[in-house]
Amino acid sequence: MKLKDLSKALIVKPGTRVRLADMDPGDTAGIKDKEEARDVLERNRLRLQDLHTLLYAENRRALLIVLQGMDASGKDGTIRHVMSGVNPQGCEVTSFKVPSAEELDHDFLWRIHKAVPPKGDIGIFNRSHYEEVLVVRVHRLVPREVWSGRYEQINRFEQILSENNLKILKFFLHISKDEQKKRLRERLADPTKNWKMSLQDLKERELWGDYMKAYEDALTECSTTCAPWFVIPADNKWFRNLSVSEIIIEALESFDMKYPKLSFDPRKVVVK
Repeated sequence: MKLKDLSKALIVKPGTRVRLADMDPGDTAGIKDKEEARDVLERNRLRLQDLHTLLYAENRRALLIVLQGMDASGKDGTIRHVMSGVNPQGCEVTSFKVPSAEELDHDFLWRIHKAVPPKGDIGIFNRSHYEEVLVVRVHRLVPREVWSGRYEQINRFEQILSENNLKILKFFLHISKDEQKKRLRERLADPTKNWKMSLQDLKERELWGDYMKAYEDALTECSTTCAPWFVIPADNKWFRNLSVSEIIIEALESFDMKYPKLSFDPRKVVVK
């Protein structure tokens, strides 16, 4: 498979039913050369840096990247390895944790809308509004009629953002249960990583089947033309990073961005 075809292979086509059991978390889309993939990722970082500069300079559009996945699927790692070259002045990461008392006093999208990036910027959501149809559903924090109605509310919300020059890319980092076990064990054994662990992570792991069903419904109901979901096989970190970087670059290049035209001729300006 050619790299340019990754987005077509990994996108959830609107109107299709997602069955995660049929999607291999260890798939690498026929790309077997791990070292070559790392070289491509490094080139992608440089290209992303240039595209981000254009996005910031043109100041006409914004890009929102949504990362979802089970614990240890690589949300933090994806941000670190893919976005390391962008200017932090125009890129902000927002991690959504348990809502505060103030946030619970508003609608579930209130805290999300506040974090949407302005024109010229890239915003990255580490978890997102989709927690309201995932963890809320699995733990039965609200009735079924409440969370089931949120799919359409989310779609309308993302449609509004899209119509106002915000491009949304949503990535589900698809990790296998065995790979998660391996990574959690590695965290426990490494003093530099075990701070990331909590006993709640192990309790959430016991609900794996419920989460897979919740993710399947979210991916099915909320992959739209304006805000598509991509299922990223995440057992191999190098392929995860490569895939996400390729899809982001493809989206930014589709903007056909140009540097703003000046109101004066810089060749005639003398700096004394």
